[in-house]
Amino acid sequence: MLPRDPNILLSVINTKLRDRYADLDALCDDLDEDREEIAGILGEAGYVYSPEGNQFIVARPDGAR
Repeated sequence: MLPRDPNILLSVINTKLRDRYADLDALCDDLDEDREEIAGILGEAGYVYSPEGNQFIVARPDGAR
């Protein structure tokens, strides 16, 4: 089970994405986690998933990446 604290979750997810997984879907499939739940928790903290960088990054106010 992944942590639910957004700051810790961000660190854990980005580390796993960097070290082990090709993308967020692969991580979620392997760990049996809900992609929308992860994106929602991190989204509320101001982060969005960047497929290009394979990591969660700070969301820009204009919605662009």
